[in-house]
Amino acid sequence: MKHLTKTNENIYGDEAPIAAVATTPGNSALTLIRCSGNGCIESVSSVFKSSKIKTLCEEKGNTVIHGWIVNKEKEKIDEVLISVFRSPKSYTGEDSLDICCHGGYVVAEAVMTVLKTAGLRNALPGEFTFRAFMNGKIDLTRSESVMELVCAKTNKGRQHALRRLSGSLEKEISNIKELLVQVLASTEIFLDYSEDEISADGDEIAGKLPNKEIALSAMDSLKKLSASWQFERLYQEGVVIVIAGRPNAGKSSLFNALLKEDRSIVTEVPGTTRDWIEAQISANGIPTRLIDTAGLRDSNDAVEKIGVERTHKILEEADIILYLIDGTQGATEEDIKFIEHYDSSRNYKKTILILKSKSDLDNFIKVSENEKNMILYHTIISFSAKTSDGLEEIFSQIDIEVKAQAGDEEFSISLGTARQKKLVDSALHSLEEVLSLSYKEEPLDIIAPFIREAVNSLGEITGEVSTADILEEMFSKFCVGK
Repeated sequence: MKHLTKTNENIYGDEAPIAAVATTPGNSALTLIRCSGNGCIESVSSVFKSSKIKTLCEEKGNTVIHGWIVNKEKEKIDEVLISVFRSPKSYTGEDSLDICCHGGYVVAEAVMTVLKTAGLRNALPGEFTFRAFMNGKIDLTRSESVMELVCAKTNKGRQHALRRLSGSLEKEISNIKELLVQVLASTEIFLDYSEDEISADGDEIAGKLPNKEIALSAMDSLKKLSASWQFERLYQEGVVIVIAGRPNAGKSSLFNALLKEDRSIVTEVPGTTRDWIEAQISANGIPTRLIDTAGLRDSNDAVEKIGVERTHKILEEADIILYLIDGTQGATEEDIKFIEHYDSSRNYKKTILILKSKSDLDNFIKVSENEKNMILYHTIISFSAKTSDGLEEIFSQIDIEVKAQAGDEEFSISLGTARQKKLVDSALHSLEEVLSLSYKEEPLDIIAPFIREAVNSLGEITGEVSTADILEEMFSKFCVGK
């Protein structure tokens, strides 16, 4: 394996035995410590004692051994189960061990200390997955999907990452690359032979791209992959929904109702919420950041003024605004002004849903004078946080709007990272240049380099073409122990 880079005393790309805690530190029933690299089984064997075997080195792959981790003084550190994996049948492709010890930070630290004395070093972030890639166990798209899976915020996000981990994206990229290689090969055949050897009149050379239909098919597939990133990014980054309105309009009550728990303080005193509070929910499988904000009004209270200023800043980040009208007062001039502002300045990235609260109260106003014109352009949903009337309709409308953010098309194969998106767009740009030059009947020796660029961009996505800097940058963002 080629050495790539050196960070302090640790090196990405060496074959030294490494170890890292692969589970979240803290109180738990069990902790998993992962070990890998040349000589790791021999090293761990020197600090492992078991009544079942003489030495860990004798064990075959895919076996589990019970015993004790001991220090140099033969003092027992912890009772453990060790899973043995022999090269190449392991996650990294190297000899590997998974040490299952008791949970807790102190136990894990004690075991790690003993492993270091046995010759294992601390693993770098993502070094196990890096070694799996370098040893040909997985390509770069699957490597990236490992962290996507770990960081998934919703079940749909998990499913999408799992598809990429299973190889769906790798297969699609390879299929497109194969098409472009056909186009490149046939183009270079024309360049390698004289016109007379190929065609009597030479028409096949000038302005004629061989296998143009294949190139067009590859371009269509690249366009679809490029479009999938906006869809996939929503499942990773999510959307921001901000609840806004005048003081005492019922914002905190709606926030609690949508969460189905009491998070915001609810009182009849206007201005109770002085700052924003947020929570994570799932809307249509998309991670959603729900924010309850301070009431919008002019105030002499210094603290409340700061809260209102922060509300305006958060509204700029919002993808969807839930604007509440107090149902016992009806829409006021302030409400109309707010709604008109976001209607006139709409950039088609923000959506405003108008909700009317307190529908359970006797003095609820069904339609105020100010609302008669409003209902011509907006659907107003009346609801009661107390009785839950109208909440189902709000949930449904939120799901519709969130799904609209992702677009109408569902993608069975989608890009998982901005890196992949950049390289797909690069390949697409090169291919568009190829076809443009072909339509202009430019010579094939000018066109061929652009086909190679497209092929290389696709190769970089899967890791067939890569550099040390790119690999270090990518894997350094992984968790330690992955």
